[in-house]
Amino acid sequence: MEFLKKILLAACLVFSSQSFAQDSKELQMAFSKSYAYEAKYQYDAAIKVIKDLYSERSYPINLRLGWLNYINKNYGNSITYYQKASAIMPSSAESLWAILSPQIALEKWVDAEKTYLSILKLEPRSATALYKLGLIYYYRKNYTLAKKYFDVALNLYPFDYHSLLMSGWTNYFLGNFNEAKILFNRVLLIYISDASAIQGLSLIK
Repeated sequence: MEFLKKILLAACLVFSSQSFAQDSKELQMAFSKSYAYEAKYQYDAAIKVIKDLYSERSYPINLRLGWLNYINKNYGNSITYYQKASAIMPSSAESLWAILSPQIALEKWVDAEKTYLSILKLEPRSATALYKLGLIYYYRKNYTLAKKYFDVALNLYPFDYHSLLMSGWTNYFLGNFNEAKILFNRVLLIYISDASAIQGLSLIK
């Protein structure tokens, strides 16, 4: 127990020195100006005012620059800053969720897959991450792996439209027709005229 306390204390000290040391009035004003520029769609100016006080060790700065570069469509730069933020705070699910946006914009599906898997290590019950991984494997036609993730997502949210529908199609392509039929009919409890579920049912003999 004493050893655990020492580890937690050390972590707090690292967090304080690396993440909060620069949260000065000057930096607060820079962030405030950056938000104002962003609201006016002046993204270059919003980036510059933060970069003028840039620190490799600042989580908020790197996270903010990741976002600003993303909305400015500088996806490569966005990924770089989000990666730096994640390295500063390895237990941050926030930075991992953020990095997905530029990865998806660049259609870096392998990288996105790795990010979702990293998120699940931190948030094992994240239905969103489970569902998105299922989608990645579904579109790769790896239906067995897709089913694995859709099943867990459905156990968490058994009446979720998207998970029900995609799980229905996954089971259909795996030849699990009875299970697919049950799932498609469950979708129709949510949207009685859902074209995809109706199509799936029409294919099951």
